[in-house]
Amino acid sequence: MQNDLTTGSVFRNVVSFSLPYLLSYFLQTLYGMADLFIISQFEGVASTTAVSIGSQVMHMLTVMLVGLAMGATVSIAQAAGGGDKKRTASAIGNTVTLFMLLSLALTALLLALRGGIVSIMSTPEEAVQGTLAYLTVCFIGIPFITAYNIIASIFRGLGDSKSPMYFIAVACVVNIALDYYFMGTLHLGPAGAALGTTLSQAVSVLVSLAVILKRRLISVRRADFRPQRTVMGKLLQIGVPVALQDGFIQVSFVIITIIANRRGLTDAAAVGIVEKIIGFLFLIPSSMLSTVSALGAQNIGAGKPERARLTLRYAAMIACSFGIAVVILIQFIAEPLVGLFTPDAAVAAAGGQYLRGYIWDSFFAGVQFSFSGYFCACGKSGISFLHNSLSILLVRVPGAYLASKYFPQTLLPMGLANAAGSLFSILVCVIAYAILTRREKRAQEAS
Repeated sequence: MQNDLTTGSVFRNVVSFSLPYLLSYFLQTLYGMADLFIISQFEGVASTTAVSIGSQVMHMLTVMLVGLAMGATVSIAQAAGGGDKKRTASAIGNTVTLFMLLSLALTALLLALRGGIVSIMSTPEEAVQGTLAYLTVCFIGIPFITAYNIIASIFRGLGDSKSPMYFIAVACVVNIALDYYFMGTLHLGPAGAALGTTLSQAVSVLVSLAVILKRRLISVRRADFRPQRTVMGKLLQIGVPVALQDGFIQVSFVIITIIANRRGLTDAAAVGIVEKIIGFLFLIPSSMLSTVSALGAQNIGAGKPERARLTLRYAAMIACSFGIAVVILIQFIAEPLVGLFTPDAAVAAAGGQYLRGYIWDSFFAGVQFSFSGYFCACGKSGISFLHNSLSILLVRVPGAYLASKYFPQTLLPMGLANAAGSLFSILVCVIAYAILTRREKRAQEAS
């Protein structure tokens, strides 16, 4: 099942690996967008706001799990790239053990804290009960969400980005069908949206496990599941900084959501809808991050660092080209696009303002995401944590707060604050990349 990505055209490898990854992200993002679209057809603004806030919390948790799973992808890819089957099997087994224990602990903790989470989010009073119902169901389904993401990380570490795409495609179809049934036929509201998402994830996991067992795609022994300090240590060393980085990014989004929530129900709904749209438009930057991580790690494991650097360059070029096109397009269709998710004209107008500013982030984020993927592939995920943390603390959150305070009639400056944060990250990434490259050249000269 392993695909060798250390030979052949680097550009072709980037494209062939990233396309299935892109489609996987598209289908996964379609989950949340489908929830918002469908509930807006059957419920009012309060229920739409409940789903947008609840799904943002779940997105934050999922992103952090994916970030932690990056440690598994990189560890598996480096071992596979070096041709070490024993180390590959140990990395796979320890990944499963670590994440299953983590998912059970998270489920218990979050269920106990769900009321406090709804309060911290400054949820409008009209949407409190719906948000609480949505989160309760989703928190129960965390083991399924975790299982899908670790299966996907294992496949991608082995160079296979197609299988996770097929698994998530099954889940997406099931989710949309269940959404219409639970929200349209049974009128379960936000709880129905959460139930559809959770059950569809469970179906995806069952299908993937059935395929793995039937085809014997992954070769591991019982001993590989026993925790090993060195293996677990590497998984956590790479994954924890990425998870914290992604968590801080999502926390910044949550803070911005809280700021918007305090401006009233209209702005709260507008920001929630735009976050979903941005999640969709960030598919290519996100796929480039994961592509550079997996391909770069395999090439570094094979002793070909120059191919890893070339992977970074091609990924950044692709992401930038996409970003330029999207920035131009959104300036003309912002309000109609937001209007697809709400019949409320005021929400569509406010969302259009926010989107016109926020969309610039699709260009800048493409570059910094590619750099983050490269740093992860090198085992230097701490650099990604550093530049994102500085961006959040110094630019993104303060910028959103000041924009909300001094421009109460428009959401445009708040959107621009997000883009400014990514631009700051790029500056830090370029400096870090230059330092790493210089050190590598000195090491080569010394040897």
